[in-house]
Amino acid sequence: MPHSAFRTFRIPHSAFKFPLVNFRFAVTRRHKLIMAGVLVLPLLLFMLYTWSALTWSYSSGERAGYVQKFSKKGWLCKTWEGELAMVSMPGTMPEKFYFTVRDDSVATRINRTLGKRVALTYRQHKGVPTSCFGETEYFVADVKALE
Repeated sequence: MPHSAFRTFRIPHSAFKFPLVNFRFAVTRRHKLIMAGVLVLPLLLFMLYTWSALTWSYSSGERAGYVQKFSKKGWLCKTWEGELAMVSMPGTMPEKFYFTVRDDSVATRINRTLGKRVALTYRQHKGVPTSCFGETEYFVADVKALE
C-alpha cells in the first residue's frame, strides 16, 4: 500500500474558536431577597415547628412506680433520661416507662427519691423533630414521693 492511501484528516483551527460569551451577572436586590428567602424560610419553618411541638402537649398524666435508672445522656445535648418500673401486681413483670427530664431541679428531686415509690407527672409531646430535646416523647414536669 502506498503511503498516499492513508490520508491524514486535519481539523482546522477555526473549529475550536468559540464566540465570545458575556458572563456578567447582575444580582439585583430582588434576586438577593429571593436567595435569602430560600435560605431563611426553611430554617424559620423548622424553628416554628420545633417550638410548637415543645409548647403544646398531646397528653399529660401521672405514672407511679420505682425509678430504676436515671442518668444524664447525650453527645452534644445533655438530657436526663430515666426508666420507671411500674408494678401492677406483686410477682408480675414490671412494665417500663421511659421518660425525659429537661429541668435540672426536677432531676435533682428524682435523684433524691431513687429507690422509693414515686409518682411522675408528665406531658407527652409528639413529633419533636430531634433527640436533642430528649430521647423520649414523655417529659416529666414533677415528682412526688409516695412512701
